[in-house]
Amino acid sequence: MNAEERLPLVANISLLFAEVPYLERFARAAAAGFTAVETWWPWSDPVPPPGGVDTLVAALDDAGLRLAGCNLYGGDLPAGERGIACDPARTEEFAANLDAVVGIARRTGCPVFNGLYGRRRPDVPVAEQDALAVAQLATAARRLGEVGGTVLVEALGRGLNGTYPVTNAQEAVAVVDRVRETAGADSAGFLFDTFHLTTSGDDLPQVIADHVGVIAHVQVADAPGRAQPGTGVVDVPGVVDALWAAGYRGAVAAEYSPTVPTEQTFGWLDETPRLAALTPRA
Repeated sequence: MNAEERLPLVANISLLFAEVPYLERFARAAAAGFTAVETWWPWSDPVPPPGGVDTLVAALDDAGLRLAGCNLYGGDLPAGERGIACDPARTEEFAANLDAVVGIARRTGCPVFNGLYGRRRPDVPVAEQDALAVAQLATAARRLGEVGGTVLVEALGRGLNGTYPVTNAQEAVAVVDRVRETAGADSAGFLFDTFHLTTSGDDLPQVIADHVGVIAHVQVADAPGRAQPGTGVVDVPGVVDALWAAGYRGAVAAEYSPTVPTEQTFGWLDETPRLAALTPRA
């Protein structure tokens, strides 16, 4: 199988290579044979610290890597926050973060940015939260579209993320449709994540058949447990084959929590020929 018949493989360095500090993971990913990485929002605040983006770009350049995906600021993830798009108390944070994200897109050419919806606030009407989330994600879609980017909508596994309201493919695609209509642009898409969708009970091949036209990015991990493929019930090679057969030609990111040192987890790629092979560097 030649390179034109494979999907590009991306390492999520927020989870992979976590044996070393964050900035050292770029070189580790390159040494393992990756040519591109993605990352969750790398900083604890919505606006990078002085020099923060320069440091990120330097880490990419020094390792010879492309940035293939990045999250918008999602709030305090360790504390359980899962995005701020629907929260009316945090619109200024969202706007400031979007300015920074557009700047990163310009500097790196990063094509996709995951905009987590946010957990429900009990003190704000649901309709108000939903309207705000769609409006803010539509703004992100318009602005990122101007620099060649796409904002992603992700479903998070039911029962794992508190009151996060977008838990399956149907709900996520419905948000994408509303965002596209509001933005007047197609620069919004569905993030197909095998771990989260499986946790919510979605049939992955059926999701691909029904929604491949709006899938803009793919992340793979097994379930339950979110470890490397081959440790659970997800047929990752079959999913990748189904994506290819349905016409998907975007990136596939390894976004799992390794149960052993990261470099020892890549055996699943031998069973997944539709993904670009790793080529270790000297």
